[in-house]
Amino acid sequence: MQNREGRNSMTILKQALLGAAALSLSAIGAFAQSEEGTAWEETLEAAKGQTVYFNAWGGSQNINDYIRWVGDQVEERYDVTLEHVKLDDTANAVAQVVAEKAAGQDEDGGIDLIWINGENFASMKEQDLLADGFATDLPNWSLVDQENPSVTTDFTVPTDGQESPWGGAKFVFFTDPARFGELDSMPDSSAELLEWAKANPGRFSYPAPPDFMGSSFLKQVLAETIEDPSLLEAPEAEVNFEEVSQPLWAYLDELQPALWRSGRDYPENYPAMKQLLADGELGIIFAFNPAEASNAIANNELPETVRSFVFSGGTLGNTHFVTIPYNSGSKEGAKVVANFLMSPEAQIRKERPEIWGDPTILDVEKLSPEQRTEFEEIDRGAATLGPDELGPVLPEPHPSWMTRIEDQWLQRYGS
Repeated sequence: MQNREGRNSMTILKQALLGAAALSLSAIGAFAQSEEGTAWEETLEAAKGQTVYFNAWGGSQNINDYIRWVGDQVEERYDVTLEHVKLDDTANAVAQVVAEKAAGQDEDGGIDLIWINGENFASMKEQDLLADGFATDLPNWSLVDQENPSVTTDFTVPTDGQESPWGGAKFVFFTDPARFGELDSMPDSSAELLEWAKANPGRFSYPAPPDFMGSSFLKQVLAETIEDPSLLEAPEAEVNFEEVSQPLWAYLDELQPALWRSGRDYPENYPAMKQLLADGELGIIFAFNPAEASNAIANNELPETVRSFVFSGGTLGNTHFVTIPYNSGSKEGAKVVANFLMSPEAQIRKERPEIWGDPTILDVEKLSPEQRTEFEEIDRGAATLGPDELGPVLPEPHPSWMTRIEDQWLQRYGS
């Protein structure tokens, strides 16, 4: 048995060792933080003077204006020039990177940043066209709502840090109750929408695939009509596509005669649908942004009486991202832009309906009290459903489903 003096000596030794261990862990943590800070400082320094060619959909003036604001900010703060290359189809950007790789242009490619998600991301990832994972190393990643599975998987495909989230999306419908009936009379499912269209011939339509919004409508119907929705999580090649997708084609066959212009023509895109609603030709349209109707009202594109609605059984939801091609010559500048897009300042501005109305990807609880208050005080407009009114989220199918569905739609209805 140890005497008191021996026990005291042991106690002192233990305390000394514990103190040394604590100091060591503290030093390791400080070193890690220092290393992380140093790496980002090096990225900022390398980004100075770089031009980032940002390939992004250019079909919405308010979004174009927002991207222009982002360009002004990153130029003033970080000496990075942002050039918005306006796309009508993200697949065109993917095709350019594919062509550059085939030509052996593995450096200084023509694209530095792409607004992307879904099948285009899956295609680039499968073909090794993406830069190494970067998103989770960006300083503002720590503010992202990482409990949201759609920021780490894109249409069932793991993102592996190769794309950086910058906005949320939820499929919503809207109408003008002053002209087309009260909200409680609006359809509450795809099945009810079909009946509404037949009872109101010519008042509903959708953009022809492969337009993103048109293809999204097809996926919404598929998700509601398929017998086993879990099949959509796997690549379509792993199931009997003809059998599984048959309810979708039966639905569309029945819908076709009731469409605007009897299905002989289709709205070109979402802005065309919006104009048709404003003109009173269409009675129900849809978007992938809960604030879209309020945004259009704020910009005098739709009447103040327009309101949004969703199906109680759920509508599609996802996250949209930016990614960096493997052969970008301005990777540091692209990372600076991606990080700024996730900043509270940029996210707050983006969610204001008069600017864009795009939902945030941040965990608001991680923000400062002042930043939380700014989010809370956003006037989302009378036509925007609150988070508790948007209903369940239906997950996006595997990207291969969209490609196959678009091909089949063109064969059946494209002529």
